[in-house]
Amino acid sequence: MAEPTVAAGFARGLIDLAVKRGAGRAALLAASGLTEADLEDQDHRIAFPRYVALMRGAKTLTHDPAFALHFGEEVDLREMSIVGLLGQACETVREAFVQLGRYARLAIDVDLGGADRMVLVPREDGLWLVDRRPDPNDFPELTESGFARMAASGRRFGTEMPLREVHVTHEAPPWRAEYDRIFGVPVKFGAEWNAVRIDPASMDVRLALQPRYVFGVLSERADALLAELERTKTMRGRVEALLLPMLHTGEASIQAVAARLGLSRQTLYRRLKAEGATFEAVLDDLRHKLALHYLGGRKVSVNETAYLTGFSDRAAFSRACKRWTGMGPAALRDRALAKDGEGRGQSI
Repeated sequence: MAEPTVAAGFARGLIDLAVKRGAGRAALLAASGLTEADLEDQDHRIAFPRYVALMRGAKTLTHDPAFALHFGEEVDLREMSIVGLLGQACETVREAFVQLGRYARLAIDVDLGGADRMVLVPREDGLWLVDRRPDPNDFPELTESGFARMAASGRRFGTEMPLREVHVTHEAPPWRAEYDRIFGVPVKFGAEWNAVRIDPASMDVRLALQPRYVFGVLSERADALLAELERTKTMRGRVEALLLPMLHTGEASIQAVAARLGLSRQTLYRRLKAEGATFEAVLDDLRHKLALHYLGGRKVSVNETAYLTGFSDRAAFSRACKRWTGMGPAALRDRALAKDGEGRGQSI
């Protein structure tokens, strides 16, 4: 089973709220083992245990045991993930829930064998939105923040969220009064599932806060992110994802990557070998792809490209380019310019 991950946008949003509530940013990063580089791209993936450590560090540093509930209540999903933007662009509440099930993995990736994590389940007592995350009581804060965000999102859309009842599998905490305040509906603790009962009549309420064209653009981007997420489930893909923000720092070593993965150097070596790869080959291939991308884009100089791909000097970068392509970096850039000129000439 692949290890779960969280979109960096969630970690960034959590840290911003915790700092606003008095926590020290450096202390939060230290508690979770995260760096500022991890937070630059909101679609970057963060190991789930680091997110757990961040949440619990925030609870301690803000002196707020109900911090997860407040995180869900106060931080808009649209600020952290494309999933929230897709919901805003859906035609109806029903479609928003369907898209939530389809793309929930972009927020929190939990391996359910290809099945959706969030599903609508009709029962005699009503329509339920069920979170099928395994072992939810290992980290009930995720249930707290997710359901609180769902309750608060209706107010952000200018309408009350159609919740009628909330069930959670964990026992009632000392701050259960905050559940009553935030949800405003009956909450059952120690339940058989994590689920919210929804008013069926509200499912066809129209949202469409963005033009339908926007939904198409967003869903295309979300599908690409899902494909990328699948790719990074391999050890090679996970190593590449960690290397990207490290290349220009000169710290792109197998020791550094193994530490970020929580593995020993030897274990990382073995796992890559099982996929027919080596760390050196993954690093070299990534540098090759990025060099072609930067030089082909013609917005970055040769020296800047050498720096961004992690080479100590231009000479070392030039030798690598010749090994990859048989051409030096300046020649590759000139070739890209020539092709661009040909393309514009044909289009006139």
